[in-house]
Amino acid sequence: MPIPNLCLHRIKIFNNIVIHEIHINSGVNITQIFKDNPDYIVIVVFGLSLLVQLVFYLGIYARFVFYRQKTIKKKQEPVSVIICARNEADNLDRYLPSVLSQDYPVYEVIVVNDCSNDHTDEVLGKYLKKYNHLRTTNISEDKKFSHGKKLAVTVGIKAAKHEILVFIDADCQPESDLWLARIQQHFTKEKSIVLGYGGYFRKNNLLNNYTRYETMTIAWQYFSYAMAGNPYMGVGRNLAYRKSLFFANKGFASHYHILSGDDDLFVNETANSHNTAVEFSRESHTRSEAKRILKEWLKQKRRHLTTCKYYKARHKFLLCIEPVSRFFYYGSFICLLSAGVFPRFIIPAFGLRFIIQLIFTKRAMMLLNEKNLLISSLFFDVLSLFINFMLHFSNRLRFKRRRQWK
Repeated sequence: MPIPNLCLHRIKIFNNIVIHEIHINSGVNITQIFKDNPDYIVIVVFGLSLLVQLVFYLGIYARFVFYRQKTIKKKQEPVSVIICARNEADNLDRYLPSVLSQDYPVYEVIVVNDCSNDHTDEVLGKYLKKYNHLRTTNISEDKKFSHGKKLAVTVGIKAAKHEILVFIDADCQPESDLWLARIQQHFTKEKSIVLGYGGYFRKNNLLNNYTRYETMTIAWQYFSYAMAGNPYMGVGRNLAYRKSLFFANKGFASHYHILSGDDDLFVNETANSHNTAVEFSRESHTRSEAKRILKEWLKQKRRHLTTCKYYKARHKFLLCIEPVSRFFYYGSFICLLSAGVFPRFIIPAFGLRFIIQLIFTKRAMMLLNEKNLLISSLFFDVLSLFINFMLHFSNRLRFKRRRQWK
């Protein structure tokens, strides 16, 4: 296709001032060009979306995947570990010993037994006889008053003796006995929040692979943003902050009415570039059991997504830009490839992003100790767009929600 003559350059002299004038050729209409050649629009969309993707990978995610974390030697301050449990007797019996057996000089473990009606009391009684640093507190059921997990967390915090609070769920297990030491080492006069990694045990099925992939990518996002000075969330399976920060923020007062958010909304509200640190060494990881049934996983995912709309505006914008650009990137690539338009340009450009994606995914897998996800991640990178869109859309249609604890 011939390239049209778009402009005519003229020079005028007015009061000894040289004036350059550029006139669009009257025979050329930019709108008409795009109208007559719709492929041009798709090419522009592909180029812009690819550029945005590269900015996210090379400008933001690279901060995490190429960072070498070092062990910090400092005085080990006393720590309070808080576990909230409702009908978690079996999980407590399985995982509580790994929390109680940390290689750490002074710490307490507080289990908040929130209205359990299974044999949680028996399990806790067994471990109370064995471990002097285990403490428990109970919340009795009140049929006139229903409450969520945030009440249990608040009760646990008020019962804590120490300033540094570390949170883990009842169905979680620390990867090593150095978990507390690795998390605590980041607390200084300036640092009041430490974000950790909470992964899932590996099983050989598609749902488990996708759950672990999504958990890994979410983690590399919030780690990267925090390292870029813009922290926006953390996960309650592995999170720590100061008790004084909690009370200075009036606890969960601003979002107590929201079902979820005892972890991510609190971090979104209180974290900043000065008071937040990250810890993702292998010794600091925790693992928990992933949902095995699709219906249960969808229910959990919907609940987690309800908190996103309460994030700060800049965080919502940044978190929206990446998947939107990825959608247009894949869509425009497929359109151009099927139409055979500029294959010498689009295929190498696609290959560039493809190679970067593989490198970053492999590095994240190594840092977060996730295995057998590299090949499936190529498929999940596209699939996640549709799953998250459907879940966001379905959440908007669900006006009445039943209040749950977890």
